[in-house]
Amino acid sequence: MSKKYRGLSLEQVASVIDHSVLRPENTMSDIKNGAEIAIRNKVASLCIRPSDVQQARELLSESQVFLSTVIGFPHGTTTTATKVAESVEAVEHGAVELDMVLNVGWLVAGHVDAVTADISAVVSAAKAINPKALVKVIFETALLNEEQIIAACHASEAAGADYVKTSTGFASSGATVENIRLMRSTVGTRLGVKASGGVRTLDAIIDMIEAGASRVGSSSTDAVLAEFVAKAI
Repeated sequence: MSKKYRGLSLEQVASVIDHSVLRPENTMSDIKNGAEIAIRNKVASLCIRPSDVQQARELLSESQVFLSTVIGFPHGTTTTATKVAESVEAVEHGAVELDMVLNVGWLVAGHVDAVTADISAVVSAAKAINPKALVKVIFETALLNEEQIIAACHASEAAGADYVKTSTGFASSGATVENIRLMRSTVGTRLGVKASGGVRTLDAIIDMIEAGASRVGSSSTDAVLAEFVAKAI
């Protein structure tokens, strides 16, 4: 019987992690190291910057780790046409998961139809190339109130997205248990929910899973899983 911590096995924890290498100063060596971490730990995906997609595709080619990248990152304020172009290029180069940032200013201003159309354009473009491509919509919840988070969930679902996601990791704060619960209660089982931003410990990841997260973004995968090995019984 495999060891467990808080009712989960090492494999169950690893299987929800999107290992992230997204900082602007990350080098090609960092991407290679990130791919090695992702493969070694059998995480769900490696999430990297658009400029790194082709390199990462080669690094992951013999693994089961999905390749994900970011669109309109980190502010979500590029035009819809630009987001579509980014998405097309990323999927053509091998990305199978796209974490796109919605236009936060439009959402805060109440322009939900524009937000929905923006997301829908990315979803349509990605799935036209690869019908199995997944689109996760980043809200930047640190900038939103509860009503706006709910509106973002509805817009994402109406646009055909596959996941809703809390944060880029570059705002004043990231994922919270409360926001994960709110997002899960809003989308039900219809969409995935991804917690991201500041999730750096084993207990934090499990807190997010218990609150309803089906994926968790983290740049601390090795440390988290080493912590599991130390604590599991």
